Amino acid sequence: MSQSTPIIDVHDRLRLLGTAHIATASVEAVREQIEAYQPDIVAVELCQSRHDALVSDRRLDKEGLLKVIKEGKAPLVLLQSMLSAEQRKLGLDEGQQPGAELMAAVTLGKEAGCEIALVDRDIQVTLRRAWKRMKFRQKFRLMMSLLGDEEDDETVDVNELLEDTDLLSSMMEELKTFSPGAGAVLIDERDAYIAEKLRALNPDKKILAVVGAGHLAGVTEHLQSSNRVHDLEELSTLPKRTAVATILPWAIPFGLMALVAILVGTGKDVDWIEFFTVWTIANAVFAAIGCIIARGHPLAILTAALASPITSLNPALAAGWFAGYVQLKVAEPTAEDLQRFLKLDDFSSFWSNPAGRVLLVTALTNLGSMAGAWVAAAGLLGGLGS
Repeated sequence: MSQSTPIIDVHDRLRLLGTAHIATASVEAVREQIEAYQPDIVAVELCQSRHDALVSDRRLDKEGLLKVIKEGKAPLVLLQSMLSAEQRKLGLDEGQQPGAELMAAVTLGKEAGCEIALVDRDIQVTLRRAWKRMKFRQKFRLMMSLLGDEEDDETVDVNELLEDTDLLSSMMEELKTFSPGAGAVLIDERDAYIAEKLRALNPDKKILAVVGAGHLAGVTEHLQSSNRVHDLEELSTLPKRTAVATILPWAIPFGLMALVAILVGTGKDVDWIEFFTVWTIANAVFAAIGCIIARGHPLAILTAALASPITSLNPALAAGWFAGYVQLKVAEPTAEDLQRFLKLDDFSSFWSNPAGRVLLVTALTNLGSMAGAWVAAAGLLGGLGS
């Protein structure tokens, strides 16, 4: 048995196996435990979407990429990809892709005739809840750290990581210190969710649960305490948009229309050509800059500039959708590009991968268009007040 892999027997029919998602030893430990413990059910720290992504080798098709653009999920997919890239750097050093031991648990469990239970919360729910709980400065720090190209010469000994529970605890606490809200979502909430999913399994069957070693203590504590029972439905709920977040996208178009109505109603002398020129240029320039930063095709840049002054008046539309669609059509990713997407080693590779560039064009054009609308509104109000 791999001595470096922690094991906790919650009771005689439930064993928790702690793994490092980047350690070769963890893959071997999964094999050994299935053979030695002979469980009826193998529960793994995966949700359905992550399971499907691993089974399909994390492939993406053109239809899926277009769907991401239409549903406005480009920033979320980019964030997930950046986080995966950071983990994958360590995984490649170990000769394993992140999640290799989880897929080994699924594969070996099926070969042994075991039931397979997916006990983690959907990754989209987790990311959205974590993002919602992060303060603006924390989001900014996260993006800067991911966008940065700093070299870190320090290596991680994954066997030491698995053996040293104090080290694992300190890493968890460090995340909570960086962002208490996101830390609670990524760690505490998932501990509770995994524990409740394990509780819901057939208690008459032997269960081997394969989870990240960092979750061992929290999951065990929840399972051993009758006072720590949580509502799975509540933990699976996507965060609701606040009233401010709902109203804010409509603030500029309604404010602009109200301003025009007031100016017309009061008969104030306004240079309307200048008025709409300021609005158009500010929106067009900032949207184009966002697309240029994403290294969009010239036609995508032109589309961003043309669409932004119009889409800024209708929050149901977004300039990035149009620019991203044009980028997808004029610089269409090949099957190999799509297959390699989400396997990139670092964030800078998104600019060189056509599929990643489509998402960057979508996200950064939308960001530029939003900035342009606020700059235009501020400029118009300032001009009228002078």
